[in-house]
Amino acid sequence: MPHSQESRGIAGIILTSLMASLLAVIGIAMALGGVMLLGEGGSAYYLAMGLALLACATGLFLRRRWSLWLYGAALAATMIWALWESGFDFWALLARLGMFVGLGAALLLLRVRRRAGSPCAHVGVQRLAGGLLAAVPVLALAASTSGAMPFGRDPSPVLTSNLAIVGAAPGSEDDWQAYGGTSAGTRFSELATITPENVSRLKVAWTYELADPHGDGLEVTPLKIGGSIYACNASNVVVSLDASTGRQRWLFDPRIDGTNLLARICRGVGYYKVPGATGPCAERIYTNTVDARLFAIDARTGRRCTGFGNNGEVSLLDNMGEVLKGYLIPTSAPTVARGMVVVNGSILDNQYVGEPSGVVRAFDGVTGKLAWAYDAGAPNRVGQPEAGQVYTRATPNSWAPMTYDDALGLVYVPIGSPTPDYYGVLRSPIADEIGNSLLALDVESGRRRWIFQAIHHDLWDYDLASSPVLFDMPGAHGMVRALALPTKRGETFLLDRTNGRPIDPVVEKPVSTRGGVPGERISPTQPFPQGMPSLADGHLTEARLWGLTPLDQLWCRIRFRGARYEGQMTPPGLTPSIMYPGYLGGMDWGGVAVDHRHAIMIAATNQVANYVKLITRKEADAVGARPFGMGATADLKKAQGIAVQHGTPFAAITTPFFSPLMVPCQQPPWSKLTAVDLRTRRVLWSRPLGTGQDNGPFGIASRLPATIGVPAVGASLLTASGITFVGASTDRTFRAFETRSGKLLWQVPLPASANSGPMTYKADGRQFIVVAAGGHHILRAPTGQKLIAYALPQS
Repeated sequence: MPHSQESRGIAGIILTSLMASLLAVIGIAMALGGVMLLGEGGSAYYLAMGLALLACATGLFLRRRWSLWLYGAALAATMIWALWESGFDFWALLARLGMFVGLGAALLLLRVRRRAGSPCAHVGVQRLAGGLLAAVPVLALAASTSGAMPFGRDPSPVLTSNLAIVGAAPGSEDDWQAYGGTSAGTRFSELATITPENVSRLKVAWTYELADPHGDGLEVTPLKIGGSIYACNASNVVVSLDASTGRQRWLFDPRIDGTNLLARICRGVGYYKVPGATGPCAERIYTNTVDARLFAIDARTGRRCTGFGNNGEVSLLDNMGEVLKGYLIPTSAPTVARGMVVVNGSILDNQYVGEPSGVVRAFDGVTGKLAWAYDAGAPNRVGQPEAGQVYTRATPNSWAPMTYDDALGLVYVPIGSPTPDYYGVLRSPIADEIGNSLLALDVESGRRRWIFQAIHHDLWDYDLASSPVLFDMPGAHGMVRALALPTKRGETFLLDRTNGRPIDPVVEKPVSTRGGVPGERISPTQPFPQGMPSLADGHLTEARLWGLTPLDQLWCRIRFRGARYEGQMTPPGLTPSIMYPGYLGGMDWGGVAVDHRHAIMIAATNQVANYVKLITRKEADAVGARPFGMGATADLKKAQGIAVQHGTPFAAITTPFFSPLMVPCQQPPWSKLTAVDLRTRRVLWSRPLGTGQDNGPFGIASRLPATIGVPAVGASLLTASGITFVGASTDRTFRAFETRSGKLLWQVPLPASANSGPMTYKADGRQFIVVAAGGHHILRAPTGQKLIAYALPQS
């Protein structure tokens, strides 16, 4: 034998042995995992495939021609099983077939010949090649029909409706005067210079670096009043920018102490024009800071309004009793209503029983004096507590953006879940009464007018995190003053905002009560709206679990089968449970937007499950879990992922339901953008949001541009010309869709994902679109600090 042929022969033997070893390792892993899965009542496929791979590996070691035929038969059987279990869904088939098709191609490259057993082996290779090539049209067909790929179908046209917008001041079309555009929170603009026909011509008009020394990202939706933009960063630094050029006019730094805080967030600021006032502070900007202060700033100069409180600031710690640093964190913009500044604030979750009060307060917009306080534990008291008393501790807090109806004199306050989130035995009756409810408070007195509870006795951290959206819609007896209440559950309630009664029926449906800890008062039913479609993406099953390879998919299946999951509201307990949707939603702080011209609601929904397990106090103490600020560092708490719940018998471990490769265990899409017709209550279109370009295993960007629907949280912007602008997705892309059809019209890369809310305004005759590219640590999206404005090129 010539030397070159001998060398090739030795190389072939080595490569064949390596391939056989690889198949053996995969086969052992699949067989052992398959036994575990089968023992949990799962699919028998993985055990069978593991044994087949072990047989193939044995054949390759022995250089038998039947090993290739066996592999081909196993691959064909896998294709049949994959189609039976998941249908023509590209991402589902990729997880099941991708690795095995790649291994088959590698086997073909070995080109086993006579020395492997028989000349007939070459014929087997050719036939196996044909079989693998036959998989290509199958995958292509799956890609073209999958809802996770960008080959959508336009729905039927949407007719003009007679919904009416509320809360817009006359002549304010060119401005963006509140967090949601107006006090109604619709995130809709009457501006229409940018159209579906010319949106593809948008270019960057200006940028501004809203630098934060702590490196936190941006969640801000800026305001535009007159010729100025007002925005804040995570350290509550407020800037005023020229609306046409982005040039800084002034900067106000409240100089917060941002050390050792678990959250630094500023979603926006408030604006107030004092009636009849002239001179300094006739127009004011309000910001509530993460170290629990409220500031009034002159909108023209950026200087403190010295007549407001104490030299322009009010402490939000007054009458709160002991508040450890970082436990009261106002994150959403103040709501300005009838000359008052209404402030809520986040109370740090899951630390200990008896945390600070969730009181909602209103301050006089000129003097800073307390106008009223809604303390759920003392609902008949309007002012501050008596000397020596404090606002009732351990009442549920409100941290989401609020909305306001001036005609009705009502402020709509979304209330979060009582803390601790995952153990409710020690909660007070008032905590169970108002937790996870929408409150309508009288703007003059702070008294409660009505209450609607969206979740009973929450054990899942399903805060009402979204801004309620106000609009008027036609009903059987004329126009109805309506309100849309989005939830983390993916459900949307339509309410009459005058009295809180459902416009569509709300049905109490049975939910699981099994698996909770002893003594827990698990609600046997939960409210479900019957009119609006659910955006919760249905029920998880083993077949809907995913992985980048069959191996991590198998791992996810074993974890799923080993946990309790009986649909939404599966109670947490000492054995693992699956929570779906997870605590990021559904709809979170991004909420929904409403186009009143066409009666369309747009929602960006996140769809990633959580894995939840309670542990005993002894177990928590053994790993040093302590409430934040009581001996444990923030890094320790994050590293261990423990919700301490001190003062209860149990702590909780809540993590995203991810595979060992750090990708979600359920099959894509992990987020969607959905349009709902508010007249018919039907979904007009729904599409995955985001590509895999900036996502991948272990957080490494895959650079794959395929639409997959990546984790996303953020708000949308709707315009009268029929465009939906949205960032939200972790693929660092800003997009424009046709509101009527969902057709992608324009997209542009961002320096960081836009987990915020875009806004629009007109200045010098041009329409601008502004978005904050800030990223978010919870979504594992790298943070940024840049405001970017887009506009059509000047002719």
